Amino acid sequence: MQLIQETPDLSAYLAADEAIDHHHPLVRDTAARLAAGVADSYEYARAAFDFVRDGIPHSQDSGDLRVTWRASDVLERRTGICYAKAHALAALLRAEDIPTALCYQNLGVLHGLVAVRFNGAWHRQDPRGNKPGVDARFSLDGERLAFTPDPASNEMDYPVLYAAPHPVVLNALRAASDRPHLWRTLPTAL
Repeated sequence: MQLIQETPDLSAYLAADEAIDHHHPLVRDTAARLAAGVADSYEYARAAFDFVRDGIPHSQDSGDLRVTWRASDVLERRTGICYAKAHALAALLRAEDIPTALCYQNLGVLHGLVAVRFNGAWHRQDPRGNKPGVDARFSLDGERLAFTPDPASNEMDYPVLYAAPHPVVLNALRAASDRPHLWRTLPTAL
């Protein structure tokens, strides 16, 4: 699949916004801690991915009812669904000047992930969190995502790389009083 930048300006994929608040002190401190001792931006990106994938439980897997959507809140509360975890990873990567996009899959409901730019190309990564049957890994040599869409079930990858969270996703997260409410209102398409 050919990934398509929403905007040709790479600086848009380094910007902070309300959800990807990489200027927040907690995001900056976490980024600095992860950057300590790594040799280069590739090692940092892998460390940030592993931290979000393994250190912040997916709220469905852990049974946490709280809904987070802002990167700093995900890091503070240590919980989030796929979209929130993607926001946290994007913030950590952008804090270290690694262009990062948000992207989505339709798996019956929308699933959120990120794409990082290395060596002149975009590489999708899925920080959702592993569990039995899910083995997502950081990779620049072929995708190792949590899920593969089933075209026979009308599932698909969306090729657009967004600089900011898609409004339909952000609106659903902001409106949810808790995860059960969010589960009833998850977006099914962009």
